[in-house]
Amino acid sequence: MNDPDLDQNDVPNGAPAAPTDSSEDGRQPDPHEALQADRDALQDRLLRVAAEFDNYRKRIERERREQADLAAESLILELLPIVDDLERALQAPASEDALPYRAGVELIQRQMLELLRRRGVTPIDTAGALFDPRVHQAVSQEQSDTHSEGQVIEEFRRGYMLGDRLLRPAMVKVAAS
Repeated sequence: MNDPDLDQNDVPNGAPAAPTDSSEDGRQPDPHEALQADRDALQDRLLRVAAEFDNYRKRIERERREQADLAAESLILELLPIVDDLERALQAPASEDALPYRAGVELIQRQMLELLRRRGVTPIDTAGALFDPRVHQAVSQEQSDTHSEGQVIEEFRRGYMLGDRLLRPAMVKVAAS
């Protein structure tokens, strides 16, 4: 069986020898297909990294906004007792000599309320409202023939909303039957 015309890789009967560096289907690997596969894999990886970076950027921006909102909320909560004191000062009777001071206090109060309004703070309206535990804090109850049960009779401390979130509940007296 040693035919001098046959090479070691030749197969008898004229069939070509199987290539030693071939793909599974018997073809030579195409360098263009390999490059396209590498390009597609890199493109996919680039898109994934870009999406991850975009998600990271959005998360950081959201966290930054939340931190700013918390800082603003904290400052506003510290200002509210001052607004309460200004309201109490204006409720006190004033003599003729104190009228210029009263005008100054009214001006300061208006400026404070305008500042709060610009920051999205709104007072909770309690006059004649039914008690709502989401925005009211009942500190007392009183029998009343003129008010329906659960109706707010008196407001001791004004409550405030910051946008659609409760900043501070209103302290109220509620009618009992």
